[in-house]
Amino acid sequence: MCNACLIESVKDRMLSRRGLFLGAAATAAAGVASGAFNARPALAASTGRVIDLTHAYDSDFPTFDGKPGILYDVDKKFDADGYHLFKLTIFEHTGTHIDAPLHFSEGATSVDALPVENLIAPLCVVDISAKAAEDPNSMVEASDIEAWISANGAIPAGACVAMSSGWTARIGDPSWRNLPDGTMAFPGFSKTATDLLVEAGAASIGVDTMSLDPGNSADFAVHYSWLPSGRFGIEGLANLDQLPASGATIFIGAPKHRGGTGGPARIIAMV
Repeated sequence: MCNACLIESVKDRMLSRRGLFLGAAATAAAGVASGAFNARPALAASTGRVIDLTHAYDSDFPTFDGKPGILYDVDKKFDADGYHLFKLTIFEHTGTHIDAPLHFSEGATSVDALPVENLIAPLCVVDISAKAAEDPNSMVEASDIEAWISANGAIPAGACVAMSSGWTARIGDPSWRNLPDGTMAFPGFSKTATDLLVEAGAASIGVDTMSLDPGNSADFAVHYSWLPSGRFGIEGLANLDQLPASGATIFIGAPKHRGGTGGPARIIAMV
């Protein structure tokens, strides 16, 4: 086959695959808009193995602005008061946490108003650890989403699509946040990928890094497009490398403080 013919053949296959994908996505998007996702089929097929996707954190856990994300003040001591009690000062976006639509959009949905139907969801894990090892600012691209679909089938309605970059292994090391020169560098999603996930009907995305956008982002394109669409994100996930690409169910323990832009969350998965 000539080179030109081969190129046209590949294009035709890609267009055909994209057409089938977008056709299924129209139905999936309608389901997300109405909060209509039934977790029972996924749970029924699970083995019952539970994976903690949440980092324990304290005032030393890395944050985007470098300030401590949580501060402890002792309010009660066991010896003096008969019980322990801390007063906590917490910044919403620290540790493993939720980004609600309100975080990057005026008048959008706050964390307490997230549809509960989207807090239990099919989990799709997109592994980019190989390219992240070469480029700390690598991204989940549209081609990675298409490759996942080719291997695993359509993105389920209401799914959480999570990037597994291998960054959990860097916790406790400065490279989780920075290059040696202090410049922030870590993987994230590209807008072309999240635009595709909007069409697919995904309800949330997650990353095992500090931000939905890569560390070198100058415009926060994913934050400014994904969140205002009414969807939410999860940052700082742990242990995604222990999960299969498809078949797990994620349980998102979102905080419920009224009017919040997000907040620390307990996230677990069942396989």
